[in-house]
Amino acid sequence: MPGRIQSIERAAAILRILATGARGLSLAEISRSLELPKGTALGILRTLQHVGFVEQDPESGRYRLGGGMLSLGTRYLDGNELRTRALNWADSLASRSGESVRIGTLHKHQVLVVHHVFRPDASRQTLDVGTLLPLHATAIGRVLMAFDPLAVPEEDADAVEAGGAVTLPSFTRHTVTSPAVLERLLDEVRENGWAWEVEELVDGEVSIAAPIRDRRGTTVGAIGVRGAVERLRGEEGRPDMEQVSYVRDAARAISRDLGVTPY
Repeated sequence: MPGRIQSIERAAAILRILATGARGLSLAEISRSLELPKGTALGILRTLQHVGFVEQDPESGRYRLGGGMLSLGTRYLDGNELRTRALNWADSLASRSGESVRIGTLHKHQVLVVHHVFRPDASRQTLDVGTLLPLHATAIGRVLMAFDPLAVPEEDADAVEAGGAVTLPSFTRHTVTSPAVLERLLDEVRENGWAWEVEELVDGEVSIAAPIRDRRGTTVGAIGVRGAVERLRGEEGRPDMEQVSYVRDAARAISRDLGVTPY
């Protein structure tokens, strides 16, 4: 069997690192991060530019992903049956809840956002399609973890408790980083059939999600809403149950479209 092609592996590594830099990266940053000679990195970048996968800012000289990558990503998402079946229901959920809606699936120990509907108001919002989110700090991620045995969060190797146990990455002071505490929360998700988190990924925001199942009853994704804590958290620190019902209704509707028998 032929071996791996090093130049393609390096090109893929450059594309991945550019995907993490919203403002673009300089040649020196790319070279240093991947431990590549500048000449090698520059040659690969120029080739990726030629095929439209990378763009270079004419003023700063920094590199970022090009439109060709967006086109490939869009084609991948268009072929995603879950996303295709869920489009109308996601729009309906955004209208009923008044909040932004995301649909996510499991991708390499993270949540891949395959669809995003903006909150139905005039506020400035950023499209999250294609974004990777942590499993343990999002409601969608917790749903996937609760019902999919393959959904295991990435541990933070740099954060070690006094007893030597590896903890989970923290995003705010509210993030649950203890695997033991998280497992108890996942038990609640399995019992309730839905998940929520309060300010664990973003300060001031709450997310609520429910599982989407296919015709075999397998959890293939989750749909959820995200919004301000004052809108989605009800009395006594509990979630607004009307919003929970909206989310679960949407999840059941998508599941029916995927072949699940109504219940």
